[in-house]
Amino acid sequence: MGQSVLTFYTRPGCHLCEKAKAELLEIQKHLDFIFNEVNINDSDELTEKYGLMIPVFELDGEEAGFGHVNKSDISKRLQEKTSSI
Repeated sequence: MGQSVLTFYTRPGCHLCEKAKAELLEIQKHLDFIFNEVNINDSDELTEKYGLMIPVFELDGEEAGFGHVNKSDISKRLQEKTSSI
């Protein structure tokens, strides 16, 4: 198992997404993980799945939250994944 991957589903012009991205990048300064940003506008399937929920974040393929970033929860999940490697 390698580095954890945090996938961030977003779209341009989403102000809540911009705030969430800034918070996730702040977490990345302290914890080592791959940040993968996905524009849902590039996929009809993702737009249908996440259109009203964005931003959505997944950690290693499991939904870790949407809307506002819960920094302590995301940090805790990342630390647990890192310590289990």
